[in-house]
Amino acid sequence: MLQRAACLLSVGLLAAQTAMDPGDAARKALDLMLGGKYQELNQMFTADGQKAYSVDTLARLGGQMKGWGAANIGAPTVNRPGPNFVVTIPVTFATQNINFTIAVTPEGKIAVMLQRPGETPWQKASYVKPEAFHERAVVVGDGEWKLPGTLSVPVGNGPFPAVVLVHDIGPHDRDETVFAGKPFRDLAEGLASRGVVVLRYEKRTRLYAARMADMPRVTVHEQTEDDALKALALVRAQPEVNPQKVYLLGHGFGGYLAPRIAQEDGKLAGIIIADGNARPLEDVMVDQAAYLLANRSASTDGPAVSQSKELDLVKGNAKRVKALEPADSDSPPIMGMSAAFILDLKEYDPVAVAKALPARILVIQGERDFEITTRDFDLWKSGLAGRRDTTLHSYPALNHLLAAGQGKSSEAEYRKPGHVAPEVVDDIAKWVAQ
Repeated sequence: MLQRAACLLSVGLLAAQTAMDPGDAARKALDLMLGGKYQELNQMFTADGQKAYSVDTLARLGGQMKGWGAANIGAPTVNRPGPNFVVTIPVTFATQNINFTIAVTPEGKIAVMLQRPGETPWQKASYVKPEAFHERAVVVGDGEWKLPGTLSVPVGNGPFPAVVLVHDIGPHDRDETVFAGKPFRDLAEGLASRGVVVLRYEKRTRLYAARMADMPRVTVHEQTEDDALKALALVRAQPEVNPQKVYLLGHGFGGYLAPRIAQEDGKLAGIIIADGNARPLEDVMVDQAAYLLANRSASTDGPAVSQSKELDLVKGNAKRVKALEPADSDSPPIMGMSAAFILDLKEYDPVAVAKALPARILVIQGERDFEITTRDFDLWKSGLAGRRDTTLHSYPALNHLLAAGQGKSSEAEYRKPGHVAPEVVDDIAKWVAQ
């Protein structure tokens, strides 16, 4: 899940610099994954990678992929943005397109193996008015972690209110692309059509994934907060923006962190928590796993005992997360999170922090969201009860991407083209304008 580096190195040149051609190593790892040879694949990883990508974890991922149908594997591209090589391999499955991004060490070991949606034809939402705004490229931060972004600015003299968009967990692009959905692009273009400046930017964990994989002590600050604070400063400096009316919208994990970012920033007019968890991540992950296992499609169903073991594994890992102490800061990753990352959030109570903020708060929730459920929304609602300048909205038909649908939501729903619902865009625009 990486942005290409400035130049692509040829595979022939790379072969002379590493014990094993990185393209060949990545392709071998992908073949083992698709072929169900998880034990052999686990042995290809680095020592830390073998812990993060256990045989059980690989088997669970492989089981999901089998439900995507036959695979047509494309040619790899290789670059080297840091000490490791980064190989991207496009794969066309029967039901979707996936880009596998695999970090390969100079010794030919696999450090990271990620997957992201392939390109999907895009059409603007019907509520977007291209003539009502213009966009320009900006850069968030400077130095080794600078991030490209897009500033959407309404036509007119201003000054306008502004919103900075902060991503959900995971290595997202500036549009927060999830299969066929681009919720941050919808929000940026929709709000800019209604008189609000919006900044969206590439997430550090996407643009610098290989470099960050080599950093065992990454915390929430490096992953999200530092860049969000720099984005807020950048927006306030724009001539079209009213610096007294700058807001932060956090989606999912970004919503969970929004109170903490607002507390550290100290200048925000308000925060918007969109499908944000109020509970610790490990608790949310257990619920997600239980939901997905219970609703697994017939094509990927396994024996009930197997699914029970998978859930028990997730629950066991959640207990390990809760048992982590400061002295365990060098422990291997658990549930895909470094020990430093887990410990950074150990005492964080987002509802309590939000309640103490002087800023306005808007909480919005899709009632069909299986990733962050109404259980979390109810915690926000009860925890913020009686607080001034607090507004809460829930939408019965919306999923985690704030798009409308019917019946139980699922990951498969994300692969269908859709947009953030117009009522969400309207509600945010009206709230910001107050």
